[in-house]
Amino acid sequence: MLRTKTWLVLFLLLSSSLFCALVFAAPAKTVLRHGLDLYDQLKYQPDFTHFDYVNPEAPKRGTLRRAAIGTFDTFNDFIIKGVSAAGVGLVYDTLMAPAEDEPFSQYGLVAEKVELPADRTWVIFHLNSKARFHDGRPVTADDVVFTFNLLTRKGQPMYRRYYAEVTGVEALDKHQVKFSFANGSNAELPLIVGQLVVLPKHFWEKHDFSKADLTIPLGSGPYRIKSFRPGKSVVYERVKDYWAQDLPVNKGRYNFDTVSYDYYRDTTVSLEAFKAGEYDFRMEYIAKNWATLYTGPPFTDGRIIKKEIPHKIPQGMQGFVYNTRRPIFKDRRVREALIYAFDFEWSNKNLFYGQYTRTSSYFSNSELAAHGPPEPAELKLLQPYAGQLPPGVFRDSYRLPTTDGYGNIRNNLRHAARLLREAGWVVKDRRLVNAAGQPFTFEILLNSPAFERVVLPFKKNLARLGIEARIRLVDTAQYLNRIRQFDFDMVVWNFGQSLSPGNEQRYYWGAAAADTPGSRNLAGVKDPVVDALIEKIVHARTRQELVVAVKALDRVLQWGFYVLPHWHLSTFRIAYWDKFLQPEVHPLYGLGLMTWWCK
Repeated sequence: MLRTKTWLVLFLLLSSSLFCALVFAAPAKTVLRHGLDLYDQLKYQPDFTHFDYVNPEAPKRGTLRRAAIGTFDTFNDFIIKGVSAAGVGLVYDTLMAPAEDEPFSQYGLVAEKVELPADRTWVIFHLNSKARFHDGRPVTADDVVFTFNLLTRKGQPMYRRYYAEVTGVEALDKHQVKFSFANGSNAELPLIVGQLVVLPKHFWEKHDFSKADLTIPLGSGPYRIKSFRPGKSVVYERVKDYWAQDLPVNKGRYNFDTVSYDYYRDTTVSLEAFKAGEYDFRMEYIAKNWATLYTGPPFTDGRIIKKEIPHKIPQGMQGFVYNTRRPIFKDRRVREALIYAFDFEWSNKNLFYGQYTRTSSYFSNSELAAHGPPEPAELKLLQPYAGQLPPGVFRDSYRLPTTDGYGNIRNNLRHAARLLREAGWVVKDRRLVNAAGQPFTFEILLNSPAFERVVLPFKKNLARLGIEARIRLVDTAQYLNRIRQFDFDMVVWNFGQSLSPGNEQRYYWGAAAADTPGSRNLAGVKDPVVDALIEKIVHARTRQELVVAVKALDRVLQWGFYVLPHWHLSTFRIAYWDKFLQPEVHPLYGLGLMTWWCK
């Protein structure tokens, strides 16, 4: 439908003949919605009162104490500079709020309603007239326009890529803002815009947005910054008169009066602090810790609860990322060879207590992962690029080499040596060198001592091939700065994925992002086939089309050997002091920690 105000303006300004022409042009039908998803299959109806995975009667009280590693030097999480404080996202509201029990859906928050035409060439967000910043000023359409322009012009490079197909944004009135799109082929774009955080124009016009400092930001979210010690701790307090606390998307959430983060030097120190009662909740990422260190009186007498919660969150790809900008990693045969030098089975048995599954897909733990030979629909997408792709793409998904788990990888190293010889590398005086006599040596950049025990056996196997791998351990700030500038040879990274991949794939693998400092194309992928398949994903019109395109992309990335795959786990490993209660239902696609409450 078109709004009455628009028709009155047309009536007053246009001649009757032009007006008739507009009438007979039959403008695209619009639908006013309470939520958005890709395929019009929202779980929650317009009259829903709360999400199923919350307790709407949960009391508001108490403190949640958490830990962070390293340090922080800014509260500005939107720019490429600095290391932002943990939890700062609690300060802000977004246009729409996600549901953690649906793959990708959003419901009204700052925008209580959404107007969307059938062709999805634009979207209008109808803002909630009750929305307020923490200083009491109303949230307006001008704030939304200001935020979008600020992030795309001065924010992290990600924003320019993420919103690249937004051709215009305008405030129609105080509470309506319209985003126009290049075309309607990207069905995900309205949801992507719905994720937009809303910043206060009147605040940032008086502050330097490009400066990474500890200026306390003004937000409209459930919490505000109460106090902090630079680089050491930050405390958030619940906004007692939070404007959105009774909205359906927030009912039963944000139940703690305060949320605090204390910073620790490393994970070993932080774990001991947790066991001593210095903070309340911990998620464990290190298998050895989980298997051996969560012991002692607090665990045996029930004061600390240890549990694993299954989930259905896609695990994406974690691994050693090759920086293909470096000459030694240009050749895909070299990248494949190094995969044969990593003995996952030995690591899983001796370091991880058998807890992990080897990751073979960039979309692991989901229906999007490519396994086995490609289906006809995938082949149809891939065949036009037959001359540009390795033959294996058309035969099967890449199968990672395996071992017996006892450290005997001689056959794998032989295969690696053959690949290296094919790529022009030979062993001389026990060192692998190229035709110019330059040795094969590189640096593995780490920011956690816990990963050294994983890298050292890998380093030893590489040495058997004549390769010298150096380990460089740096602090969080230096690590992030080097990542942003692509100043590394190999690094450990996790490319998280959702059940609805889209624009972010350009930022992960797109050629344009490869030369953009701060992007997540850490591997430096520049492949026109990858770019073409990403566009197929972005412009998929049905779930089936999306799944086929993602699987095709997965195959191309697998056979490109841009990452030496690690492992994944399909459960949350958590421990917490027995001071909390939880809803009976856990969300499928998240932990739902902010739905907990204090006893």
